[in-house]
Amino acid sequence: MRVFLLDDHEIVRRGIKELLEGEPDIVVVGESGLADEAARRIPALRPDVAILDARLPDGSGIDVCREIRSRDPQIKALILTSYDDDEALFAAIMAGAAGYTLKQVRGNDLVDTVRRVAAGQSTLDPSVTAAVLDRVRNGPPVDKELERLTAQEQRILDLIGEGMTNRQIGEHMYLAEKTVKNYVSSMLAKLGLSSRTQAAIFATKHQK
Repeated sequence: MRVFLLDDHEIVRRGIKELLEGEPDIVVVGESGLADEAARRIPALRPDVAILDARLPDGSGIDVCREIRSRDPQIKALILTSYDDDEALFAAIMAGAAGYTLKQVRGNDLVDTVRRVAAGQSTLDPSVTAAVLDRVRNGPPVDKELERLTAQEQRILDLIGEGMTNRQIGEHMYLAEKTVKNYVSSMLAKLGLSSRTQAAIFATKHQK
């Protein structure tokens, strides 16, 4: 079983690597501490499982998950995070992650989770996954203007209305800052707005 590790803390990476390579059927084929580097290397290495840290200096493991699975859906992704965050869980499911695990997990449980993910199983609670899909399909009623936006763009619009910068939105939603910028540009175009200030005013007027 081939595994790639993405975590910006070297000690954490080393600990997970030693844990996994202590198993006779697991080999760590690569590791990185940066999102951009991992997104380039993972498709070339073609691991069975990519263990991705949710928060990174240059982005997020959830962004990496979305990118690598768009290029090679056979690669399974397991998001590893220090934070129990509903927004991150939602983002992970939307990005196609097969698992979402807190870093406080016991070693044996992590190994078991990696094996299950590699075998094609989802370690996400089915009831949680169903709730997320329902949120995507049947979100709260919106007016005609907001119907032009995707669910992700609507959440970003709400956060702009709260005064958040692109970087703050990225940290909150586990997205790279450049990804947020792209969402903002798309959102402004769909709504016929020309600035974040106009978007903030629009968001305030259309608050649910």
